[in-house]
Amino acid sequence: MSQEQLNAESFLSMEQEVNLNQLLPREITIGEALEATALTSCHRPVDYSDAAAIEAAEVRATGRTTIVPGGVAAAAQSAAIRNARLSRDEDKTKLGEILTDASSKLPSDRPVTRGDAEGVIGAELRNDPNLCTQPGGVAASITAAARLNQSHSFPTSHNKQQI
Repeated sequence: MSQEQLNAESFLSMEQEVNLNQLLPREITIGEALEATALTSCHRPVDYSDAAAIEAAEVRATGRTTIVPGGVAAAAQSAAIRNARLSRDEDKTKLGEILTDASSKLPSDRPVTRGDAEGVIGAELRNDPNLCTQPGGVAASITAAARLNQSHSFPTSHNKQQI
């Protein structure tokens, strides 16, 4: 075999290795879990409990103590206030409109943990008049992501707690 053929084979092996690494499982981020909510509850109008859960998720993703001006949580709060004033569901802002591409709207993001799930569940519960979470809602998506992160053996320290 010539040196050129060996170099070409080495390059192909490296390229295949990189592609395989892209296929390996990785932890689900808070932004991705919010995007999952956009898919599962896309037609549901945003309410105060959704806005609170989204705020809790954004604060945990960014590590800030307040929401990001113009961010996902700010949009959710505005939508919840507006939706409370409207009577027809057709006129209300939906979760899908707020949470689509949430990962790209967050200034920073990180993998979901059990603590994140607990915080988001608490926020959603405290702000729901019936003290319950919504099936397929923000808390449900964050919790599902935390469970998936915990159940897989990812090489990080984020998921060492049991869910």
